[in-house]
Amino acid sequence: MFSVRTRPPSGTRLRTLSCVAAAIVAAATLSPAPAEAAVGSTISYETIVSHDGTELKAKVITPTGVEGPLPLLVMPSAWGTPHILYVGAAKKLAEESGYQVVAYSSRGFWDSGGGIEVAGPDDRADAGSVIDWALENTEADPDNIGMAGISYGGGISLLTAAEDERVKAVGSMSGWADLEASLYPNRTIDVQSAELLLLAGNLLGTPGESLREMEREYRKGNIDPILEMAPDRSAATKVDQLNANGTAVMMAHGWNDGMFPAAHVADFYEELTGPKRLMLSPGDHATSEAFGAVGLPNEAWEDLGRWFDHHLKGEDNGIDTEDPVRVKPNNGNGAWTSHADWPSVTAGSDEYHLGRPSTSWGRWQSSGAMEGGPATGWNYGFRTGIGTTARSGTVILSGALQQFFDVPTGVSLPTVDRYRAAVWTSPAYPDGVRVAGVPEVTFTVTPTTGEQSVFVYLYAINDRGTGSLLSHAPYTLRDAVPGDPVTVETELSSVVWDVPAGHRLAVVVDSKDARYVSESTIGNRITVTSPEENPSRVTIPLG
Repeated sequence: MFSVRTRPPSGTRLRTLSCVAAAIVAAATLSPAPAEAAVGSTISYETIVSHDGTELKAKVITPTGVEGPLPLLVMPSAWGTPHILYVGAAKKLAEESGYQVVAYSSRGFWDSGGGIEVAGPDDRADAGSVIDWALENTEADPDNIGMAGISYGGGISLLTAAEDERVKAVGSMSGWADLEASLYPNRTIDVQSAELLLLAGNLLGTPGESLREMEREYRKGNIDPILEMAPDRSAATKVDQLNANGTAVMMAHGWNDGMFPAAHVADFYEELTGPKRLMLSPGDHATSEAFGAVGLPNEAWEDLGRWFDHHLKGEDNGIDTEDPVRVKPNNGNGAWTSHADWPSVTAGSDEYHLGRPSTSWGRWQSSGAMEGGPATGWNYGFRTGIGTTARSGTVILSGALQQFFDVPTGVSLPTVDRYRAAVWTSPAYPDGVRVAGVPEVTFTVTPTTGEQSVFVYLYAINDRGTGSLLSHAPYTLRDAVPGDPVTVETELSSVVWDVPAGHRLAVVVDSKDARYVSESTIGNRITVTSPEENPSRVTIPLG
């Protein structure tokens, strides 16, 4: 078992969150109707009684000057936000495209009743009740119903569509497909995401029994209740139902999403057999779509409008003939590229074998070489429990800095403590290279305790040793036998990154990262090896 100790947020952080929330509400409330709007709209505040008597509060946006029946869009709010989050986007959809929109505060948040159930059965039944209400009280078309949302709202939309065949099309932005893969990647607790979600749930909502139990056990170091509840709350376990329903699914996601990593979303996307579209762009959790929610120009929301226009209104706007996977590099000013599927983003790969790392700080360009042929038979030990200058960054903040200011999570490779990490560097790429897809790393470790964590980072490094984080992954050994080697084979987070000419790639493995709970403690060691039967190596996907 393990324990989690966290520090409560400072007053400054809470005030910052409050200011951001106020700005979003103000933008949604004060944004004028688009000058080019073909029709007007009315907005009413409604109480919708759900399946179990719980009162859900909703903003109902109805276009004026058009005849029904109207295609219906239902939008559950994001975690910690009210229905007003979507009013700007909903107003545009109503006035420019004639949608009947119902945006509601999810159960347990803000003005809605009930308790937060973490996208459980009651939350999905709530969405069905909102659809029922709209069909009875508006001119909504029962044959053309869509759902969309950001984060929590996107997850609920996907889950509802799997269970309610009335939902023909879905837009999930910064949502999740697999809750366990998101919050417990490679058996490692994402403590920053967990604490942020719990903080927002307790401050801005009313936790239900499911959330209370999760937090109660989590504080004791027991995550079993979360793992037991995760499958029912994961669209990845319901992909067969979505496929059987023929649901048209569009997903938009940020490369640096710290809560719901992009890799698992791409994996889920590939399992869908119906109409589908995937957009991956710079950004952290919800930062790529938040401004579009309040009605400001936004590429993801614009594509989502076209998606619904085609699948709910039958418009021949060409979106069904375009390559459905669109990606924008996570750095620089690169343009969107389109691909037939997710694997097509990767055109080839470089495989490097990992030689024995060195403790030398001065020869960082050559110590621990990434080589063309197998380098086996070596071993290299380092101390655990204290972090190095290699790090994955801070959830939401780091991705937002990369998105808006092109400021990456950085490292100075010569300062990485070689007695607490293993470091490898590649030859320089004289013409630069595009890393595109899912990097993979394989190495063998020998633990000294039953539970130990390692963290793997992939950097692009300039000639001074200053680098930018491209991708990373945590990995925790559970119930290992001290002294017995364990082969670690892990995918890092998905990425499209343009490495400048003359830069190198670097791989760092250490034992501590502030974003995650590390089971590696001070006073222990871990040994990295490269056995002949399974040499240590890294595969770099290329675009």
